[in-house]
Amino acid sequence: MCSKIHLTNLTLEEINSLPEVDKAYRGLQIFQWISRGAGTYSEMTNLPKVFKDELDKSYTLWNTKILETLKDSDGTIKLRIEVPEDSGKTSVIETVLLHDLETRKTACLSSQAGCPMGCKFCMTGKLGFSRNLDAGEILEQFYALEKEAGTIQNIVFMGMGEPLLNLKNIRKAIEILSSPKGRNFSTRRITISTCGIVPAIYEMAENGPDTRLAVSLTSADDEIRSSLMPVNDKYPLKELKKALIYYTGKTKKRITLEAALLGKVNTDSDSAAQLYTFAKDFKPLINLIPWNPVEGLDFSEPTEKEIRNFSTKLISMGLQVTIRHKKGRNIGGACGQLGRVSKQP
Repeated sequence: MCSKIHLTNLTLEEINSLPEVDKAYRGLQIFQWISRGAGTYSEMTNLPKVFKDELDKSYTLWNTKILETLKDSDGTIKLRIEVPEDSGKTSVIETVLLHDLETRKTACLSSQAGCPMGCKFCMTGKLGFSRNLDAGEILEQFYALEKEAGTIQNIVFMGMGEPLLNLKNIRKAIEILSSPKGRNFSTRRITISTCGIVPAIYEMAENGPDTRLAVSLTSADDEIRSSLMPVNDKYPLKELKKALIYYTGKTKKRITLEAALLGKVNTDSDSAAQLYTFAKDFKPLINLIPWNPVEGLDFSEPTEKEIRNFSTKLISMGLQVTIRHKKGRNIGGACGQLGRVSKQP
């Protein structure tokens, strides 16, 4: 990895503590330029050249490099980004810009290079795990997407990796991004998604960050869930539900349960009834995500009838349900596809 200190990874207080920064207003200027997405010192037009040259000797701004920009006809943008490794080699992460029906823009950020969780229906799970991203590398994804697409309204940590296994760096990234002296991005517009790391859910309930929480459930049957998501062997549904009820009670925030719908696997009436039994005590929002095809994974997309019947069943039992729109599939940018680099015809 780069031997220079990574400035985008630093809070305002950390920047002000650098030996070269002898005046607080200089540290604030640097911090504010970074919060606007500055990737070079030349962009910091109110800093003296001598000062910028001095900074350049010991500090780098961005630790990442954009390798490829892919654009889908539905407006989705995927960036393939190179990150350095301690070995001197590099890994590739991906980040996605999504548009909703009201034209709001959402950045889907990665928290790790690869992923250690091994969910059977996810392309990223096939890649294995390289390392956690630091706060600056997380933020650079956001800044790079804004350079490409303009102002972003929402952030979801649903890209590569398991966010709650990198909670320290995610907290720091959110602290930097939400600083009133910088970008002042609202934490209410940030969602952290997890496959169900139970101790970290309790930790979030006690100590934040003050964001929304989404949980990739997929199935409320222990046997099925364990076959699809190895995390369930360590943190089975009973423990997960207990943690989610505690989180809801402590934070007074509504959780989103995400269910990747796999054709003829978890879309029948029994699956719907099990999901209701799991969710009824803390009344989450249910987000159904029809599985997006990934070459080499032996699953099938649910039919429109399966999706409709499953959704109708949940609604009839009193749950609030949304269905994720299929976006970014032509560039490998849809949910579960990150790591698929080739375009589809």
